[in-house]
Amino acid sequence: MDTIYHHLAFPLLRRLDPERAHDLTISALRLAQSNGIGCWLLRRIAGPLRRRPLRLFGLTFPNVLGLAAGFDKDAHAVGALALLGFGHIEVGTITPYPQPGNPRPRIFRLPADQALINRMGFPSQGLANVVPRLRQLARRRSFILGVSLGKQKTTPLADAVDDYLVAMRAVYPYADYLAVNISSPNTPGLRQLQGKQHIAGLLSRLNEERAALSDTHRLPPRPLLVKIAPDLSRAELDDMLQVMLDQGVDGVIATNTTTSRAGLTHPAQCESGGLSGAPLRQRSTALVAAIHQAAGRRLPIIAAGGVAGAAHAREKL
Repeated sequence: MDTIYHHLAFPLLRRLDPERAHDLTISALRLAQSNGIGCWLLRRIAGPLRRRPLRLFGLTFPNVLGLAAGFDKDAHAVGALALLGFGHIEVGTITPYPQPGNPRPRIFRLPADQALINRMGFPSQGLANVVPRLRQLARRRSFILGVSLGKQKTTPLADAVDDYLVAMRAVYPYADYLAVNISSPNTPGLRQLQGKQHIAGLLSRLNEERAALSDTHRLPPRPLLVKIAPDLSRAELDDMLQVMLDQGVDGVIATNTTTSRAGLTHPAQCESGGLSGAPLRQRSTALVAAIHQAAGRRLPIIAAGGVAGAAHAREKL
């Protein structure tokens, strides 16, 4: 099955427009998870899975490998992705109301650099459309479900916390953990929320709401994680980590995409947006090391960025 994917499916998808290829992949996964033959096929593609459960944030992760937010933005194919072996799946980023994101084209392949640039801009079907799918997933699952929360493009930074609160309230009963996305480079001004003048107030409000929602729903407090950019200076990182520790954040996701273009060779490097893939890997791993050096076990890390195989995952670990 692995041979079929690498020698047939992937070369065909690579010939298509990147976003069209992504949409077709999501559609194929949705179809596969809806019937027995499709589920069998997904298990065959995954192959034998090594189960090494990890206990973290009060949750039991089936294994250490997860899928970052951004692939399944509207929670259409979560069951299929779990069958492919991911121990945790993070959906979103979800915004309170539907928004189309940035104009197309907005994904660019850089094959010579083993990279992608995207400027999607949080395209989202909104809470009213996504929450029913999250509710259905909550009935029975053997994986950890994270939900990434974001703000509307048109919401001023001064009011951003209200968008995060609306999203948190809607998904709280169905998410295993919540990820606060304040680091996408594709929503104007969003990364300013990582600064000292914004982040403490934002996290304080989210923590207060989390306590209230846990009481209302009679649930243990959902772990609250913050997803950060790989482009922070060491001083900016230290400031953020101190605020997170002061506010009782449960963990950090490191990292989002980068705006750096260092070392790229492909002509598409001039496109605006966040860079992911091989050029992000070392930058992300260095930030993981810096966070661990500064915060140790007080702030567990979900590492993301440039992982394309087992060796890259071991680097992060």
